[in-house]
Amino acid sequence: MNDFHAQKRCPWVDLSKPDYVHYHDTEWGVPVHDDRKFFEFLILESAQAGLSWYTILSRRNHYRQAFAQWDPNRVARFNEDDIERLMTDCGIIRNRKKIQAAIQNARAFLKIQETFGSFDAYIWRFVDGKPIVNTLHTMADYPVTSPEARALSRDMRQRGFGFFGPIICYAHMQATGMVLDHTMDCYRRREILQTDCIGTSSLKGNPD
Repeated sequence: MNDFHAQKRCPWVDLSKPDYVHYHDTEWGVPVHDDRKFFEFLILESAQAGLSWYTILSRRNHYRQAFAQWDPNRVARFNEDDIERLMTDCGIIRNRKKIQAAIQNARAFLKIQETFGSFDAYIWRFVDGKPIVNTLHTMADYPVTSPEARALSRDMRQRGFGFFGPIICYAHMQATGMVLDHTMDCYRRREILQTDCIGTSSLKGNPD
């Protein structure tokens, strides 16, 4: 990798926050096919609603501890005592409705695994199993949502998920590589397009 300061990154990255830069450089936009990782992002992004992503990202380790190392089976069994425990945990966002939604989302997540075999098999259907590659240059080019995200949100709500509107669904798709929204001049766009996990023969959109 070239010198840190020589790398061109997406315009939303705050270079003064090393953990934010690390997230952009190593995770954001990389296609995910691991159910536990999907569940992690589901917990984090549902907590984000109405807040900045960095507010949640900076609390990631606290969330990992609070939500059973991202084990959906354990989270699905959380009860009122667990909710009260989480309401006293200053390391997470202490919003009762979001905490309750996280537990309900874990239960909905398990039902999807039972129905489709994996959450991965379920969610990638919304982009026909292929990452959508957008052509973005500036912050003004970034979509807030998309038809695919709206369809995903409707389906997830019907299956019992909470705090997963179209905007959060689109953020989830960006984070898990269902959508590649690194800007055209971002070095990570080139790297992700060149990796085995996202060959140009399996893209939707414009890789150029």
